[in-house]
Amino acid sequence: MEYRKKLIEAALPLDAISRASVREKSIRHGHPSTLHLWWARRPLAAARAVLWASLVDDPSTNPRLTEEEQKLERKRLFGIIERLIMWKNSNSQSILNVAKEEIDKSHIRERERERERERERESKSGCWIRSAEAGPYHWRRSGSAWPPMGV
Repeated sequence: MEYRKKLIEAALPLDAISRASVREKSIRHGHPSTLHLWWARRPLAAARAVLWASLVDDPSTNPRLTEEEQKLERKRLFGIIERLIMWKNSNSQSILNVAKEEIDKSHIRERERERERERERESKSGCWIRSAEAGPYHWRRSGSAWPPMGV
């Protein structure tokens, strides 16, 4: 199985995350941290940035992009992170939708790669495989006849 490097493994806009985290810690009204002083508060900005960057593929994993295009794509993704981590944008549907679309793009590419691997296994084994079943190796584990009756 091919490993796809995530954005968090390549780079993060640490200056922007640090500025947003400092600003978030200084908010005194309307922020969850004002309810109780926790012994080890962690800024939500840093958590949002880390979680989102761990779900999105790094542009270097796309072989069709040149090195310059990868830098531009990474800069665009950093812009999304910088808008996502701002406290005032926590409920902004437009920014959240852009962030969700990027996550979906990464997962759609993963599903496409999985379908391609299934097609390869089909051609090698001579059996047809559907991902809707318990898994690509379901027929080996179940010990039942292949293809299943009634399909």
